[in-house]
Amino acid sequence: MSGRQPFSLVELFLATPAKSTLLAFGPLVLALGQLGNSYVNGISPAVSAGFAVVMIAFAVVAMRHHAAEHRLRRLEDELESEFGPTR
Repeated sequence: MSGRQPFSLVELFLATPAKSTLLAFGPLVLALGQLGNSYVNGISPAVSAGFAVVMIAFAVVAMRHHAAEHRLRRLEDELESEFGPTR
């Protein structure tokens, strides 16, 4: 192996489009929905902004975890193809 290879989000979205989309955009849609809900119902923007910040942080952490899972799976596949299945 030649050290660390560059990894892009595009590769992650191409490998697992449904899971990547849900993890990246699901929390963002919830955050925008909560901000819109607070605007319509007159709820304090501080509460909704806090929720939005937490949801964005969750999306970042979830995507980093998903990328790590994908890299690990790719590394295991590469090692298995190089050395054969282990028993």
